[in-house]
Amino acid sequence: MRRLAALLAAVLMLGAAPRPAPVALDVLLAETPAPSLDAYRLFTDPGARSANAGLTPYALNTPLFSDHAEKSRFLFLPPGAKAAYKPTGVFDFPVGATLVKTFAYPADLRKPVDHVRFIETRLLIHKASGWVALTYVWNDEQTKAVLKRAGARIEVSVIDKAGQPLAIDYAVPNFNQCKECHSLSGVLAPIGPKARNLNGDLAYGGKPENQLAHWTKIGLLTGAPAPRAAPRTAVWSDAKEPLADRARAYLDGNCGHCHNPQGMASNSGLFLNLEEDDPAKQGFHRRPVAAGRGAGGLEFDIDPGHPESSILLHRMKSREPGVMMPELGRSVVDDEGVALIAAYLKSLPPTR
Repeated sequence: MRRLAALLAAVLMLGAAPRPAPVALDVLLAETPAPSLDAYRLFTDPGARSANAGLTPYALNTPLFSDHAEKSRFLFLPPGAKAAYKPTGVFDFPVGATLVKTFAYPADLRKPVDHVRFIETRLLIHKASGWVALTYVWNDEQTKAVLKRAGARIEVSVIDKAGQPLAIDYAVPNFNQCKECHSLSGVLAPIGPKARNLNGDLAYGGKPENQLAHWTKIGLLTGAPAPRAAPRTAVWSDAKEPLADRARAYLDGNCGHCHNPQGMASNSGLFLNLEEDDPAKQGFHRRPVAAGRGAGGLEFDIDPGHPESSILLHRMKSREPGVMMPELGRSVVDDEGVALIAAYLKSLPPTR
């Protein structure tokens, strides 16, 4: 009986599909970027629907709003390499680490996994010289993504969450725009993979598991405490969480990457990252340095208790270039985000 079982196993192995080639680390680390995404072998199929071995999915508690795009995120680390935990800021990632993020749209925003169209896949690759950002745009057939350094404009038509047609003028960023958002003291760096953003559950093998715990368990992360001892960003859309925590999380995810002491908007003096605890620097009764027409004739970045007279909300509600904030990454207004921030500003005790 054991011989028969062994024979059957051998036959099955002979008939099994060949194991996919591993991720092409040499291509990731090459000085010249590959002209198409498939050269890196990050995925095992031409349409990048199946991640290769060595890629681990992750999600952020409160991500950036990007014109309603759905996003999938993966981390690749070279075999045997580990990321080092930090309680604040992005983890320390080894050379060869690659962050993979695909932006996509379902035909109907109410059905996020049905009839999904990939728009672009962005890579952040940690090379010996530092982080490098690359953007690959998908063709209409969804079979190939090619490098676009100069960016692109793509018309997207979907059904919105209210069941109405929505036209989106989607902007693929150029290289300089990538640097604007991913700048830390003038150096290109990741934004999302921080302890507080990853301190939440994600389904691994169909079972929800805390991401920090999972990364530690599978050997991707060293030095992390138990999740309950790690910082955590609130989930902005979870109404069960405190309003102030949700609003601060939203502002951090959508504004804090630039509006922090080391970001591109550091000279504004308006700091919306979660680590900032000074109300004045958060904008409370703060007059902007040089908002110009972006201020809309209003006086304060945040007028506590008065969302209608707060510059911050005015700029979130705008679609006008030079007024709207964030100024990159969106062409439509995030109505849900606006409603959240309006409720938060209204809840603040007025001081006038």
